[in-house]
Amino acid sequence: MVESKPPFFPNSLSFLVDSAKPYFATSSLVIGYALCSSLLAVINKFAITKFNYPGLLTALQYLTSALGVWGLGKSGFLHHDPFTWQTAKKFLPAALVFYLAIFTNTNLLRHANVDTFIVFRSCTPLLVALADTAFRKQPIPSKLTFVSLLIILGGAVGYVATDSGFTLTAYSWAFAYLVTITTEMVYIKHMVTNLGLNTWGFVLYNNLLSLMMAPPFWIITGEYSDVFAALGSNAANFFEPGALFAVSLSCVFGLLISFFGFAARKAISATAFTVTGVVNKFLTVAINVLIWDKHASPFGLLCLLLTIVGGVLYQQSVTGVSSAPSQRETTVSKQPLSEDDG
Repeated sequence: MVESKPPFFPNSLSFLVDSAKPYFATSSLVIGYALCSSLLAVINKFAITKFNYPGLLTALQYLTSALGVWGLGKSGFLHHDPFTWQTAKKFLPAALVFYLAIFTNTNLLRHANVDTFIVFRSCTPLLVALADTAFRKQPIPSKLTFVSLLIILGGAVGYVATDSGFTLTAYSWAFAYLVTITTEMVYIKHMVTNLGLNTWGFVLYNNLLSLMMAPPFWIITGEYSDVFAALGSNAANFFEPGALFAVSLSCVFGLLISFFGFAARKAISATAFTVTGVVNKFLTVAINVLIWDKHASPFGLLCLLLTIVGGVLYQQSVTGVSSAPSQRETTVSKQPLSEDDG
């Protein structure tokens, strides 16, 4: 009697499903990162509009991220380096610059629209190239890099010249943010890599130390008096549902961007991650235009898109020199933690 064989189709279907699992897992991570990154700037603008206390808002975001990493570590979902004061002292300069970058970012969104934030965020290659050449003795940028920097500069100048919402306060915060984020990209990341922290340890130290630095900044900026005055006059308005929803949403997305950002970096190549970041900027612009009127004029949007295109050319000019794995790893490590989102 001939032994019957199992049908071929079910086995083939099972093989196809198993082989497709890594693809869908990677796709889910990239889609999750794209959604979080493209929405976060708009959500933060929404949060600061409903809850006009930038210092307290960022402190709540730090608290959520630190507790999230600590809780997930305790549950065994991730591994992070233990918190020690010896490491914290070495990490303090990086955490200070990180805090200043987020602080200036939030105040920029408080006084300007999302488009202005993206324009100045896209201008970071200008200062990075100048700092690398002047202070770190790096080679003079190539022709393609130089052209891309000129495109970024032209788009930024065109945007600023036609910005109807131009105020000295908003652009003061914008330049402060540009300086701090450039400092982080040029120097701080190099300092942090020598500490040997893993990615989630980096997130824990960054957010926990930033949370500790928040109270002195409340006093320096005088925000604490505004908060106590609001609580004393009408506490019900302070905790209104709209403000609670906006703050909660920004805190949750702040934690999610850490997870999806780091996971996507590991799952895809540096080039693919860069392309995803560029697409995220376009999605942010599109979402910002569709949901409300807090955006630039048509010509301003055109200049904004020009700066993003210049950023794409710049990224290709600095990453296309070598395709070796070590170069790709270096490219990933140089990308700022707050890429596209702050």
